[in-house]
Amino acid sequence: MDFSELEAIEGLRWTWHSWPVSKSEVSSLVVPLSIMSTPLMQFNELPILHYDPLRCSECSAVLNPYSRVDYTSKIWSCSFCFRKNPFPKSYAHINESNIPAELFPTFSTVEYHLGNGPGSGMVSGPMRNASGPLGLKSNSSSLSSLSTYSNICTGSDAAAILPGPAFVFVVDGCSTEAELRALKSELLYTITRLPENALVGLIVFDAMVRIYDLGFTECLKVVLLHGERGITFEQVKSYLGLHRVKQSLGNLLSVQKQGFLMRLSECEFNIATAIDDISSTSLAKPGHRPLRCTGVALSAAVGLLEGCSINTGSRIMLFTSGPATLGPGMIVNSDLANSIRTHHDLDNGYGSYYKKSCKFYEELSHRLCESAIVLDLFACSLDQVGAAEMKAPVESSGGFMMLGESFESEQFRKCMRQIFSCDDDGNLKMYFDATIEIVTTRDVKICGALGPCVSLKRKNETVGDTVIGEGGTNVWKLCSLTNKTTICFFFETGNQAKAQPTSAFLLQLKLNYRYSNMGHRKRVTTVARRWVGKNMPEITSGFDQEAAASVMARLAIHKLLSDFSHKVIQWLDKMLILFATKFGEYAPEDPSSFRLSANFSLYPQFMYYLRRSQFIDVFNSTPDETAYFRLMLNREEVVNSLIMVQPTLFKYSFEGPPTPVVLDICSISPDVILLFDSFFYVVIHYGSKIVQWRKHGYHNDPTHETFKKLLEAPVVDAQQLIADRFPVPKLIECDQHSSQARFLLAKLNPSVTQKSTHTEGKEIVFTDDVSLQVFIEHLQELAVQG
Repeated sequence: MDFSELEAIEGLRWTWHSWPVSKSEVSSLVVPLSIMSTPLMQFNELPILHYDPLRCSECSAVLNPYSRVDYTSKIWSCSFCFRKNPFPKSYAHINESNIPAELFPTFSTVEYHLGNGPGSGMVSGPMRNASGPLGLKSNSSSLSSLSTYSNICTGSDAAAILPGPAFVFVVDGCSTEAELRALKSELLYTITRLPENALVGLIVFDAMVRIYDLGFTECLKVVLLHGERGITFEQVKSYLGLHRVKQSLGNLLSVQKQGFLMRLSECEFNIATAIDDISSTSLAKPGHRPLRCTGVALSAAVGLLEGCSINTGSRIMLFTSGPATLGPGMIVNSDLANSIRTHHDLDNGYGSYYKKSCKFYEELSHRLCESAIVLDLFACSLDQVGAAEMKAPVESSGGFMMLGESFESEQFRKCMRQIFSCDDDGNLKMYFDATIEIVTTRDVKICGALGPCVSLKRKNETVGDTVIGEGGTNVWKLCSLTNKTTICFFFETGNQAKAQPTSAFLLQLKLNYRYSNMGHRKRVTTVARRWVGKNMPEITSGFDQEAAASVMARLAIHKLLSDFSHKVIQWLDKMLILFATKFGEYAPEDPSSFRLSANFSLYPQFMYYLRRSQFIDVFNSTPDETAYFRLMLNREEVVNSLIMVQPTLFKYSFEGPPTPVVLDICSISPDVILLFDSFFYVVIHYGSKIVQWRKHGYHNDPTHETFKKLLEAPVVDAQQLIADRFPVPKLIECDQHSSQARFLLAKLNPSVTQKSTHTEGKEIVFTDDVSLQVFIEHLQELAVQG
């Protein structure tokens, strides 16, 4: 079974494609019943329907290919609760030959465009003749358009009046002049990429917070806030003179005139002037850090958006180059004699500001989610900036996080250009204010979700007693998401399961979101799988070890919120031993007889690299880096998650085209080039002989054209890897035995170490870690003990 092909159809990866009926059998599987859902996955063929979906009057499930339809009486039966629902009059023309797209069995996913944005009017839709894809005999022609089922206006007039998404740029004024110059240049370019109806605001902070009045044309006018004291929403509203007037899509209400958040078409010159006027205030007392009030600046930005009641999607984009040293959210004081907290400090309770700052940012994250505001963090600094403390609001709001070294870097520039990229119609590729609702058949209970989402605490009979992550609900909120945002949902069987083996169960995921043009859209995915009896072969054949590794990685990260790393490693080891005991084939007490079938063989290897990964082993990582790594793993799709856990390695040599090689120290050779991809950075590693030939300039000699092409090939492939990835990974080119080679050596399986014998001519890793081979041998010994 090709699980990636199924994912391309459904947008889902299942850990188990067949589910046991009994709860005891489910618990013995070790890996939980779960799915990795990419709600906005790009499909080759996605029906776009320009009318409202039909919902069941009892369970709210949407009409889908599994619904039973009586075309004579125009009644459809819900496939989840079996309630009979009448079709509305707009469906009067349907019959066995004219089937609406949502009933086509080949379309597990359909998307409804519900208007309120430009380009949301009627177009020809995917209504088809049943004699084609369904293979049914019919002489009737299909309906040529969806107008029979539609009753919405184009909305073009409203689109010209309605506001677009809001962007508040929060800039660190303590950055150096060179850094600010690069940042201002990129911000000015970004302004030109925004639609004219976008709302924009500008806040600059150092020891004070300056909120720019973009509507004042006489000169640059700002409102100053003190950076040492916390500020509430009511205070922001009072200081800025904001009145809370509701402004929502479809309702054109008179909003009080204010200049702190304005349409770009009305203030483009003013905001460009204000950005250009930002100057560095990085001077600090000798032996002290610059005074930054990052927390107060973010509170002011949130208060501004709350006060203007923007509910059409908004982003706060924070650009900083150092830690907060003043006011709420403070990371460290300004005295350089006091170092920024490390993992050792946090583990031993020495991070004096950590807990207080985390509490402040958690409260801020609640405000962000209530108002559907996204927080993005762009930190360009050689030191920590407090990303560990700010992880909660960035992750829960679905925001981006980038940790770089400089605003002058190509990495920052590419990240900004990717965020503000546009589709073929000129709309920003941004999705706001989303909710995901799951509908299930009976006997399937929802446990929770892990990812950039927040529980809305809407509980019904399909919600189970077990809570994992954001649980206790069947509806989750996402302030923003991308085409690759992936949520992991967990399930269990009911306490009194009455399902029969071989019978089917259904899941339906309903995603509501707004596109950047403010068009309201709903994407509905309906899928079915089967219940199976105890120890049936369908269970083992339906195991997706790649999805399972991704799920276990997320569970490990979730456990790290309350446990130390060594405790989580012990838990992973225990689960792996139970897994090997359950699914291995062996003779008791005979490790040499242990075997795992092809469906399970890679899973122990994934767990080995997960134990050694930067997500769990935080040695040589700062708290900021660890927070960034974990945030990214918790939102990426299965393939990218696996690359983070077990990076890919390709070999380039004169022997032929690039070939994948094992992630092992033995793969390093003097006469080959290695291309290493760990998602966060891409390494091109040149063997010692390759380096010598390059130093002698052989690649410039026309008689050595093959060598020139060998040097170029990994560079071209590396650029292709970087091009479509966000955040943009760091590209590292290094030579064998150089200091930069540590990025590769740290991830390789240490099959040859300083303790090994017969190492002459081989590359050595100096480490006390066990190799993959020793790890598997120990696993076999423990598994066969029963």
